[in-house]
Amino acid sequence: MQLHSNFLKTSDGEQIFYTTNFPIDYKTEHEKVVLFNYGLLCSNWHWKYQLEWFHNAGYKILFHDYRGHFQSSGVDNLTNITFERIALDINELLAHLKIKTVAAIGHSMGVNVTLEYARRYPESISAMCLLSGTVLPVKGVMFDTNFMEFILPAAEEIKKRYTEFFDFIWKTQAMNPLTLELIHSQGFNKKQVSRDYIEVYMNRLAQLGSDLFLQLFSEMQKHDIIGHLDELKIPALVMGGDKDRVIPFHLQHLIQQRLQGSELYIVKEGSHVPQVDFPEFVNQRMKLFLEKNLA
Repeated sequence: MQLHSNFLKTSDGEQIFYTTNFPIDYKTEHEKVVLFNYGLLCSNWHWKYQLEWFHNAGYKILFHDYRGHFQSSGVDNLTNITFERIALDINELLAHLKIKTVAAIGHSMGVNVTLEYARRYPESISAMCLLSGTVLPVKGVMFDTNFMEFILPAAEEIKKRYTEFFDFIWKTQAMNPLTLELIHSQGFNKKQVSRDYIEVYMNRLAQLGSDLFLQLFSEMQKHDIIGHLDELKIPALVMGGDKDRVIPFHLQHLIQQRLQGSELYIVKEGSHVPQVDFPEFVNQRMKLFLEKNLA
């Protein structure tokens, strides 16, 4: 697969890094373009088993780094890293590439990003695949408990008082064997996903600061998208693993019930990252859905 990468300068002067499997001047009017939106402090590594697969299936693909992430700029303006602004970045990116409509695939926080984009630019999105997301305030549902209501304020206070120490722990814990084991066992299907995959994921997570995490977690907490779901008339496939310990699967039922005409697909033994646990099954199901709705 030949990839083409470049930067988009946004209307507020930031640089958004993006990659396609087609040249920038390629005419996409009659093509099926799939946009990938990753999760909270994740990266396109979470689409490791989707990008080339969809390319080989004949789709044009587009993936990007959100502002403040990796090769995109914006980390110095954290208050501008909002779902509304990310949606605008995507809209400017599609206009730059002369793409009229996309099918969007979002995972975890990427579901919030995808839904916010659909809410603001419904004419530019033709179908959605929503994996392992929540439209409820995240503090009250993460790990099927409300303990994040207490942990986050404590973490913010510690960071405020001991900033350098907190940031040191944030970076070094990413490769701590105990942390790796915890993430591997709680966030993924350990039988299906190798330790090497987790190490790459955690290494990339460590590159993103705790300030960015707190900003985006706050965005997830206050995102008011649930009241707008019944307004969306965009075909949607809602997916999740029945063993998701991070965002309980019953929240996928909630999304599916609120999105008129949407479909629900349960990934048996799937974790919070079913597209990594069972990529072939998930890819085939998404392709079947897209073929039906992008005809």
